[in-house]
Amino acid sequence: MAVDPDGDFLTAFLADGAEEPVVMLNLLRFADGGRPLYQQYMRAFSEKIGPRYGIEVVYAGEGASALIAEPGQQWDAVLLVRYPSRQVFAQMIDDPEYQSITHLRTKALSEAVLQPTDPLGHRA
Repeated sequence: MAVDPDGDFLTAFLADGAEEPVVMLNLLRFADGGRPLYQQYMRAFSEKIGPRYGIEVVYAGEGASALIAEPGQQWDAVLLVRYPSRQVFAQMIDDPEYQSITHLRTKALSEAVLQPTDPLGHRA
């Protein structure tokens, strides 16, 4: 399972409005022993990367027992992250300092969903 965005993802992502703000839904499933690695990643992200780009973690929560879900749809953690623009997201993942910590995220996760979201009614 992929846990990191690739070039095809970024092309489509930026085509939806590179200068538009975006809130990214992160659904995360940890690999064995991955939770501490992800916590390291989040500390480094919050201290170094996020503030530099104006990125805000709006919500970070542990997954609880699902009320309604198909098998395999339960997640270990959920994050909502607000980016000033889609272009900022692309710049962040190209940043050498971000790349120096992303291995923690990659090793921490067995599966991830990164779902860009727009306000309801945005795409009327």
